Amino acid sequence: MKGPLFYSKILLFGEYGIIKDSKGLSIPYNFYNGALKVDENPSEEAIKSNQSLKRFATYLDTLDKDLVSFEMDKLKADVEAGMYFDSSIPQGYGVGSSGALVAAIYDKYATEKITILENLTREKLLKLKAIFSEMESFFHGKSSGLDPLNSYLSLPILINSKDNIEATGIPSQSTEGKGAVFLLDSGVVGETAPMVSIFMENMKNEGFRSMLKEQFIKHTDACVEDFLKGDIKSLFRNTKQLSKVVLNNFKPMIPSQFHELWKKGIETNDYYLKLCGSGGGGYILGFTEDIERAKEALKGQKLEVVYNF
Repeated sequence: MKGPLFYSKILLFGEYGIIKDSKGLSIPYNFYNGALKVDENPSEEAIKSNQSLKRFATYLDTLDKDLVSFEMDKLKADVEAGMYFDSSIPQGYGVGSSGALVAAIYDKYATEKITILENLTREKLLKLKAIFSEMESFFHGKSSGLDPLNSYLSLPILINSKDNIEATGIPSQSTEGKGAVFLLDSGVVGETAPMVSIFMENMKNEGFRSMLKEQFIKHTDACVEDFLKGDIKSLFRNTKQLSKVVLNNFKPMIPSQFHELWKKGIETNDYYLKLCGSGGGGYILGFTEDIERAKEALKGQKLEVVYNF
């Protein structure tokens, strides 16, 4: 058996800021996906995934039934039969590996589920986000629920604030354009929980809190608006500022071997780097007005284009 595919996601803007009510914009990334599956001869990976699903099923049974309930007998029977999550989504890379799994489990086992075919009012989106937040907390300790929401709907999601989210359209990609959003592979796996706790620790400092509000959130919100309007000039101006703010204030989230490259991008304007998810490793997001120039400047790095302007 094999279930439907659920895709990875990229949070273009809003990492950390959305914890404090900045805007955010998350898009599906169809390059990676995962599906629930049962094999005759499971691999070692499949067996590991199955054991993790066992623990996850036990956890799901403890969730508030008024929020969400599952066909637990069916889920447990399938897990006993060796069901696992067959996924090409790299773990610890900030592209939503646990989100896709949560979406797949909800889709298959939730009772009274909200389906993607109905009219998705703000209330329904917030309810889904709340459900997914509780489900995904099993993996991260604290989850916004956005990754699974993106995976489940397979639509771009605009976060206006904590209580105001909507599915949105993004400007269609240009095949002629030189501008691009790309992923840079840091080559190290990032752990979400420790990064979030560094951030929460920093939030106790008043200087950090005001930087977050006056610089980080200001530029993040502007980037989201520019991107949606298709105002590329302003987008790159704001992305450059955002890249600077992150380099100056989020150093622990940037793998040390990328500090120089990060600075070089800002100085040469060949590209601007920003965090993809919680940082600490995994992917780094890049924005460039000229992808060929960026590739030249980042020779020797593993680079994947995800969106063309």
